Order: sequence, then structure tokens, then C-alpha cells
Amino acid sequence: MILAAAVAALWGFNFVVIDWGMRGVPPLLFVAIRFLVVSAAVLFVPRPRTSWRTIVGVGLFMSLGQFGLLYTSMALGLQPGLAALVLQAQAVFTILFAALALRERPTRPQLFGVALGVIGLAIVAAGRGGQAPALAVALALAAAASWAIGNVISRRAGVVAGPGRAGSLSLTVWSALVVPVPALALSLLVEGPTAIAAGLAAFGWTSALSTLYTAGLCTLVGYSIWNALLSRNRSAAVVPWVLLAPVVAMTSAALLLGQIPNTAEIAGGLLLIGGVLVASIPGPRARASTAPGSVDASTGNRASVAGGSVN
Repeated sequence: MILAAAVAALWGFNFVVIDWGMRGVPPLLFVAIRFLVVSAAVLFVPRPRTSWRTIVGVGLFMSLGQFGLLYTSMALGLQPGLAALVLQAQAVFTILFAALALRERPTRPQLFGVALGVIGLAIVAAGRGGQAPALAVALALAAAASWAIGNVISRRAGVVAGPGRAGSLSLTVWSALVVPVPALALSLLVEGPTAIAAGLAAFGWTSALSTLYTAGLCTLVGYSIWNALLSRNRSAAVVPWVLLAPVVAMTSAALLLGQIPNTAEIAGGLLLIGGVLVASIPGPRARASTAPGSVDASTGNRASVAGGSVN
């Protein structure tokens, strides 16, 4: 699965690229620019077979909510590697929200995985050693929760927006249309016209390359390859590769930015990733329905570990 590992590496390195490109550019303005670029792909990607209500819902929560909160948390000081790790909490939130909103009963592996994930997050939060502001960590958790709400919206509509099923690329692209105007409005309200003017003046080649990487390589190219892999292989053989993303993010942040995770962050991160991996184990009904070409019926599997829109 060289291609799966390569896509996960793209998504993991994405966090360092965001950190590079956002220097001098307000986070909400940077989100607006990124999704303006992504939305241009509607000229080439057909509209997903779902309602505008679903497209808007996914755009507001999975794109605007997730990345607006994530970028803001990173602008407040959350390191790229830790941001990638905390964002994996979306798997835990997705299982919980699906149980509440869709009445989907979690399997035993999912419950055990949620417990491991919560413990891992608690260890990460307790052991951050003051390196990451509490508000930044809280915003990253809110970003994960927003992503999970988007997962549940797409799950309810029968469309999976994460990189995991045919049609997810089209939903990602078309839902991007929802983001630029509200993101710019929020930027005006929160960051102010002066910060926006300064950010546009500071938007140089580094910010442009970062935008092209996140919008082009991570979203369009990454999703296309990921969906092609899932069309030819079982989900269980492909989806766990996305857990390489936080590993790549933390490694690249350590090598390129000198941001070395402490012992608690590593231990908690391993527990969180282990919990996500355990939660991705399908139940008996899901295993029976995941033959090539079929739709995975498991709750958490469909969207919970398909990270990276992340990206």
C-alpha cells in the first residue's frame, strides 16, 4: 500500500505546511483563500448526488468549522504535530455523535476505542507542559467535534464526505463553495480589516505554495488517489493507513521546526491512535457487508477514521 502511505504522508506534512504559510496571514482569512481555490474545482467535478442541505451542512461543519477552528488554534500556538494528533479525536466524537443523533449502537471495539482515545487525550492535555495554550487545545478539540458533526450529517444523507467512498471528492469540492464568504465575514468580524489588509500584504510565495499544497495536493490529488484505492480494496485494508498522518506531522515538526513532543504527548498520542485503530474494527454485520464494491455499514468506520479532509 505504497500509495496509501504516500497520501497519509501528504496529509501529515500538511500541518507543517499550514504553519509555514499562515505566518503573517490571519487564520480565518487563510481558510477563506484555501477554500476559494478548492471550490474552483466545481468546474471539473460533478455535483454529488445529495441535497443542497447536506452540501451546506458538510461545508459549514467539516470545512468551515473544522479548519476555521484548527487554523485559529495553530495561530494561537498549538504546534503542528500536536494539532494533527488532537484532531484524531474526531473518530471518538463521530462514534458518540452517531449514537446520539442516528441511534447507531456502538460496537464493543468502538466503545473500548473511545475509552482509550479519551484517556489518551487526557494524558496529552495534562502533559502539554504549558507549551500549548489551553485555549488552543480546546479549539483543536472543537475542530475535531465540528468535523465529527459533518461526518454525521453526511452519514445521515448516505454520503461519506471523508476520504473513504466514491463521491467523497465531489462532496468535498462542492461543499467548499460554502466556505469562502462566511470565512471572510468571520475574518472581518474577529480579525478586523486592518489584520486582513496586513495579511494580504504578507501573502507571499510561502503562503501561495502552502495554499496550493493544501488545496491541490492534499484535497484534490489526495482524495482522488484515496478514493481510487478504496474502489479497488477493502476499507479495512486502506483506512487504517490514515493513522500515519499524525505520526508524519509530529516527525516533520520535530525535524523541520524543532518541536520535540514530550513523553506525555507521545504516550497519550499512542493511546489515542490505538483507540482510533481499535474503534475501526468492524462488527460482524459490517464485515459481512464490506466485500469489494459494497458499502461499509459500520458506524464509526464510514467516516470516523477517514481523516485528512483533514487536509
